Amino acid sequence: MKRPLVVLALVALVGSGCSGGETPRASSAPSSGLADFYTQQPDWEDCDDDFECALVMVPLDYDDPRGERIEISAIRLRATGDRIGSLLVNPGGPGGSGIEYARAARTQVSADVRARFDVVGFDPRGVGESTAVRCMNGGDLDAYMSIDMSPDTAAEITKIEEGSRTFATKCQEKSAKLLPHVGTADAARDMDVLRAVLGDEGLTFLGKSYGTYLGATYADLFPKRVRALVLDGAVDPAVSAIKMSEVQSKGFEVALTAFIKDCLKATDCPFTSTTVQGALNEITALLQRADQQPLRNTLNDGRKINDTWLAYGIATPLYDRKSWEVFREALKTAFQGDGTYLLRFADLLLGRREDGTYTNQSEANKAVNCIDHAFPSGTPAYTRAATKAAKLAPRFGEFIMWDSLTCAYWPVKGPDPDRKLTAPGAPPIVVVGTLRDPATPYEWAEGLATQLTSGVLLTYDGDGHTAYMSGSTCIDAAIDNYLINLAPPAAGTRC
Repeated sequence: MKRPLVVLALVALVGSGCSGGETPRASSAPSSGLADFYTQQPDWEDCDDDFECALVMVPLDYDDPRGERIEISAIRLRATGDRIGSLLVNPGGPGGSGIEYARAARTQVSADVRARFDVVGFDPRGVGESTAVRCMNGGDLDAYMSIDMSPDTAAEITKIEEGSRTFATKCQEKSAKLLPHVGTADAARDMDVLRAVLGDEGLTFLGKSYGTYLGATYADLFPKRVRALVLDGAVDPAVSAIKMSEVQSKGFEVALTAFIKDCLKATDCPFTSTTVQGALNEITALLQRADQQPLRNTLNDGRKINDTWLAYGIATPLYDRKSWEVFREALKTAFQGDGTYLLRFADLLLGRREDGTYTNQSEANKAVNCIDHAFPSGTPAYTRAATKAAKLAPRFGEFIMWDSLTCAYWPVKGPDPDRKLTAPGAPPIVVVGTLRDPATPYEWAEGLATQLTSGVLLTYDGDGHTAYMSGSTCIDAAIDNYLINLAPPAAGTRC
């Protein structure tokens, strides 16, 4: 469930009422064969609402820069005042669209920062409007997403194996040439090309969720080209894939508990119990009920709302506190046997459109995660891990752990997974952690800030996924001051 940032889509729902060679670290000059990419001049064209769009060319394989080229789609909103440079943004995922995120710049980046920087979004390689990974059609993805990820029998485990193997095979059939080259290290090299093309001596970057891993990877590759990096909702790059799923499972449990505590104070709280544990038990019972008999789906799109769809739907609103009012209504109808609202939440997380097609964010998510991290190769390891996760995180553990089985069958592997990123020689890098973040638990922010030689930890005592522009004036002021004036917050600052 290491998925893209869904806050923008959640706000819309609330409103509706419901690998290769690297450029040398110490020099700003590109390696031999890369000069054409670094000096290109994209054709920026108007693309509505004061935005400009362009395609930037990068090599498919940085070890063979004179070989095949691929496209990186970029968008920018020009600075409104005394311009410092460009602010590259990434919303997470992997698989999240930086194009869509930048289009929301007026709500996701403060007016003070927008006055001084062009806000530049891009879809990383493999994602969205850039050269993209493709694996399955909408119907196939519906079938894959419907697999029971809380298996009770050997036959259900076999179905997970078959579905996971099919997903990996179809990705290889449709995207074989691209799959070896969609790892985060290559995406970070693309960012350095973008930095040069935009005319910036140093990179200024706002990365959220997975975007923190992308930013930390950039800093480790190009520490001398860092101007200012904000890594919000941090991923710890040294954590193994299985441990990451385990810790994330516990993070969703923490966030669900925070939601319940808030809910029990509301007049429209749908739980019959008046205690946190009692409400958690009601969620467990709801998942078990859907496992035995799917809930009603008034969308009439043929999908059976089983416990897997419910788990996705329950996890999604935990990303953003602003969605909790709608979440209460969704749970109320689910307790009454109608899972449609929770299914709609799940669709936001998975990138499913109303017409039954999907964005490629779920496919890109698998493609990047499977090459970035080292995964066990045999089902028994996942069985043991899922059993452990179910004890640590009864509502989410199994679903998140079994969801990664696809990577056991992935046709390509990354070169150097799960290692610390230290970025020696980089200027101060601000790492932001939220205490009750469901998707990127606070301990990951602590880990990344400690690994980075120049890491500075900024803590938000709050709820939801990521902190910047989420309602804390303290967080926003600290980040704005750092981005504009290169003045990082004092170590240990808590908002």
